[in-house]
Amino acid sequence: MGVVIGIDVGGSTTKIVGIENEAIKSPMFVKATDPVTSLFGAFGKYIYDNGITLSEIEMVMLTGVGSAYIDQPLYGLPTAKADEFMANGLGARYAIPQENLIVVSMGTGTSFVKVEGQQIRHIGGLGVGGGTLLGLSRLLLKTQDIHLIAEMAQKGTLINIDLQIQDICNRPLPDLPLDATASNFGKADGNASPEDIASGIIHMVLQSIGQAAFLASLNSSIKDFVLIGNLTQLPQCKEVFPKMEKMYGVRFLIPKYSEYRTAIGAALTYINRSTIYPVK
Repeated sequence: MGVVIGIDVGGSTTKIVGIENEAIKSPMFVKATDPVTSLFGAFGKYIYDNGITLSEIEMVMLTGVGSAYIDQPLYGLPTAKADEFMANGLGARYAIPQENLIVVSMGTGTSFVKVEGQQIRHIGGLGVGGGTLLGLSRLLLKTQDIHLIAEMAQKGTLINIDLQIQDICNRPLPDLPLDATASNFGKADGNASPEDIASGIIHMVLQSIGQAAFLASLNSSIKDFVLIGNLTQLPQCKEVFPKMEKMYGVRFLIPKYSEYRTAIGAALTYINRSTIYPVK
C-alpha cells in the first residue's frame, strides 16, 4: 500500500497527515485566509517537506467543513471524502485500547461521537468551544491570540472570578468538593485583572465541555472520553479534566497527535474500508 493522505479542512486552517504501513508521517498544520488556499498550501508543503512524490500517494482523503469546496481530485490523484464524525471516531480510537468511548471533538464548537466496538455515531454537540473562547476574549481582553490568552490565564486566579462551593457552603456537598465551581463568573467584579478573566474564560469553556460530555454518557456504561482538537493543547486541560475525573469517576484521555486525530481518521476510513465518497 502506498501513502494515504488524510486532510481535515477547516474554514481557514488545514491539518494533514500521511499514513504508510500503519505508521503516521509528520502531521502538519497550515493556516490561510480561505479553505482552498489552506488545503493546497498544506498539501504542497507536506509532500515537499516529507519527500513524498505524487506517484507514491495511493489516496487523498478529505474531511471537515472546508472539504465541501473541493469538487475535483487533487492534482489528478485518487481523492475521496469521509464523513467527519466517522473520521473523529476512527481517529480517536487509533492506538487506543478502549473499545467503547465517547469522542469529544473540541473545535470551534464541540461534537460528541459515541464509539461502541465497530459502531460509530454522532450523538450531539455543544455550541461552546474554541470559537467561544476567542469571541469572549475579543470582547473582554481585546485579543484573539490563543497563545497569549493561555499565558495570561496561567498567571490569573479563579478565586476572583468563579463562585465556588466553599463560597456558599462551609462543607463539601455530595460528590462536590469545596473548590468545585458553583457558578462560572459568579464572583467577578470590576476589579478582576485581565489574567483572572482569561483564566475564567478558559476554565468555563473546558468545564462546560467536560460536564456536557459526562452527561452525554449517562445512559450508557461508557467511562472513557477521548479529547481531540486544538483545545487539547491548552495547558489548562491538565488541571481541569483530572479534577473532573475525580468528581465523576471517569477518564479523560488526550492521545498523542490529539489535534490531528480527525485527519488521521480521514485516512483510516479508506484504509479500514469504511464508507467513502469519491471526488470525480
